[in-house]
Amino acid sequence: MSGAAGFPAGGRTGRPVAPACHAGRVGDDRRVPTGLLLLLGALSAFGPLSMDLYLPALPELAADLDATESAAQLTMTACMVGLAAGQLLWGPVSDRFGRRRPLLAGVAAWTVLALACAAAPSMAALVALRLVQGVAGGAGMAIARAVVRDRLDTDAAARAFSALILVLSVAPVVAPLLGGQLMQVTSWRGLFVALAAIGCVLLAAAVAGVPETLPPAARTTGGIRATAGQLAAVVADRRFLGFAAVVGLVGGTLFTYISMSPFVLQDGHGLSAQAFSLVFAANACGLVLAGRLNMAAVGRFGSRRMATAGLASLVLGAGGMTLVAALDGPLAALLPLLWLTVASVAVVMPNTTALALAPHGARAGAASGLLGLAQFGIGGVIGPLASLTGVTTALMAATMLAAAGCALGAHLLTSRLPVPATAGPASAPAATPPVTADDGAG
Repeated sequence: MSGAAGFPAGGRTGRPVAPACHAGRVGDDRRVPTGLLLLLGALSAFGPLSMDLYLPALPELAADLDATESAAQLTMTACMVGLAAGQLLWGPVSDRFGRRRPLLAGVAAWTVLALACAAAPSMAALVALRLVQGVAGGAGMAIARAVVRDRLDTDAAARAFSALILVLSVAPVVAPLLGGQLMQVTSWRGLFVALAAIGCVLLAAAVAGVPETLPPAARTTGGIRATAGQLAAVVADRRFLGFAAVVGLVGGTLFTYISMSPFVLQDGHGLSAQAFSLVFAANACGLVLAGRLNMAAVGRFGSRRMATAGLASLVLGAGGMTLVAALDGPLAALLPLLWLTVASVAVVMPNTTALALAPHGARAGAASGLLGLAQFGIGGVIGPLASLTGVTTALMAATMLAAAGCALGAHLLTSRLPVPATAGPASAPAATPPVTADDGAG
């Protein structure tokens, strides 16, 4: 029996049927309630939560475990690699078993592993635990994107992803500030206990507030072979690969800042842990403002143009930082350019994500997982690899500029490729104007 697009209704082929915005879908077909957007944004925050809370403690962590700065950064790299692998795992799993159950399993595992990290006896043990915790945390990030794509099309999804970033940006604001304050009364181990407490709250909220958005009729069947087929279909899309490269390179710009800035700003420029937390929070506020701007503008200019503008701004900011560092300029000249560079990420990411996922509504989980793999697999290794010989302001700025420049080039080349056929009606243009939230934000 065939669906509206000729996809078989399950069976041995393993191909999906009715995508999520068709009849039979769980919930409202054209709206994402504001409360659900807020919760999905919080669940997407496992990346920054996993890293930003203990950023102020990295120097102390390295000293306490008798390790080098590079080894301390390796705990972040392991988490990023885990997040990348986890998204690749959980995305296809959610295509097979629905969104809700895999999401709850991942959040629960992340919470337990945070407690295990708090008790880590050595740097090697901590790195291993952070890797596994990242795998668990990938559930929230991949499935949150898939839920949005279940319900919305390209520009509408871009606005919704911007809304997620607005919520997501609260984590980089609050996490380092909270971490800096907690460092006055506890050690780095106490910060992981705080992460476990946050995980408990998010798990309870997910149990109560995240509905199932992928009904059984729309799920893939056929086991591992079918899952591999879904991943292969996404990888065969050259536009997807190009936009995924952009996501990974822009992620590299952001992760370079995250991993190097504690040493650049605290050790290189003499900021205290509390002052660094304030700078980090100010930059995160830039993410919020830029995300809000994108929500307002994407309906008028479209996702492709907004992504191009964001990448140009990213290159401009990183180029200015590189010039200031080369001239040995003051911190007062560096910080505004750093703010511009970080803020630009909030314009690039939602639009590039929407462009990448647009043709893949019927396999949104697999596509979301591959996108997460690119973001954390490519982005997560750029900064640590560049810092193997040490961390300086010039190195941080030049690494960010190189990644941003390559991302802009990849975007311009990818935008010229033909748009592939959509994977089912989920990607078809809506007959009515898209809505991303009950309040019509943006």
